[in-house]
Amino acid sequence: MKKKTNTINIKNRKAKYEYEFLDKYVAGIKLAGTEIKAIRQGKASITESFCEFQNHELFVINMHVEEYSHATHFNHNPKSERKLLMKRKELRKLEKEVKNTGLTIIPLRLFINDRGLAKMQIALAKGKKLYDKRETIKDRESKRKLDRIKKEYS
Repeated sequence: MKKKTNTINIKNRKAKYEYEFLDKYVAGIKLAGTEIKAIRQGKASITESFCEFQNHELFVINMHVEEYSHATHFNHNPKSERKLLMKRKELRKLEKEVKNTGLTIIPLRLFINDRGLAKMQIALAKGKKLYDKRETIKDRESKRKLDRIKKEYS
C-alpha cells in the first residue's frame, strides 16, 4: 500500500505568544463529510479558537472551517462547535485542571494523521502577562542577534 504524503498542518502561531503551555495532548475531531474535505484542502483556521467543557465533553469553539466548494445544500456551518474525542481519563483530568486552577485549553495545530484522520493538538495553558510577552520578544530578538553574529564570524 502506498503511503500518502500529508501536508495539512494548520498552526495557531498566536498561541505561543499569548500563553504558557503546561501539557500537550492530541485529540480526534468529530467532523461532517464536507468539513473534512475542506480541511484536506487547507481551508481552516484555529487562530481565534479555544476549547470548553459542556456536559463532561470537550468542544472546540470558534474554529473556522470554510464551506466546501463542491458541496450541495448539505454544506456545514463554518463556525459550529466541534466535539473533541479523547480518552475519558484524560478528559476528567483536563476538566479538573480547568475548573480548579483557572487554566484554559488552547488548540495548537490541526493536522491529518497517517491514517487520514483529522487530529488536533491541544494544550493546557496559562495566560501570559504583559511583562512575560515583552520578555519573550526580548529573548527572541537577542537570539536573532546572536545567530547573526555567529553567521558573520563563521
